[in-house]
Amino acid sequence: MTEQLVFDLPADTAFGRDDFFVSDANARAVAQLEDWQNWPLGKLLLTGPKGSGKSHLAQIWAEAAGAGRIRAADLSADDVARLAETGAAVEDVPDAPAAAQEALFHLHNLCAANSRPLLLTGRGEAPRWSLGLADLNSRIAAALAVGVGAPDDHLLHALFIKLFNDRQLRVSPRVLRQLLLRSERSFAFVVDLVDILDKQALARGSSVTHALVSDVLAQMEGNS
Repeated sequence: MTEQLVFDLPADTAFGRDDFFVSDANARAVAQLEDWQNWPLGKLLLTGPKGSGKSHLAQIWAEAAGAGRIRAADLSADDVARLAETGAAVEDVPDAPAAAQEALFHLHNLCAANSRPLLLTGRGEAPRWSLGLADLNSRIAAALAVGVGAPDDHLLHALFIKLFNDRQLRVSPRVLRQLLLRSERSFAFVVDLVDILDKQALARGSSVTHALVSDVLAQMEGNS
């Protein structure tokens, strides 16, 4: 079959509370976010690997707390006063350049002065973020931290369903069982796998079938 042209369009990601699946891997993080009014010092660090749901949780929390939300790399001095009025979720903190770190330092101090909550997210353990701004590092080190653990089968199953739904792809129970049996227990692997399956299905003009999954997994294993 002749392959079709594939346009790299973003998935329409669902970020509602009903779209987030709670399992043993993330239950502690969810509980801490729901208890945001009792965070020590009014701040929380949320850590976890790529694809673990940090952005989804940040969106849920921001809506519940009436807070703003911004990527650390996009944060500037012009954003500080506005975000400090409501509190803020600042995502991907380890990726923040020097100017954004300065802005985050001032946002942290102003949120504390205004008694507004501050949620910071990032990959890896927070004490190892090693940001260039020492004063910001010391404030991060003083905050309560909670991480999202490695995914269990229940969470992987829910993640596959959500990612396929985001792309409006229908997948049979047989294919889902195949994916659970053969996939790495890694958020990043599942995110990459669904993305490749989506593009390959579109290129071939087919659905996500058992044969397509076998082909894609073999390609990924060959490239590892």
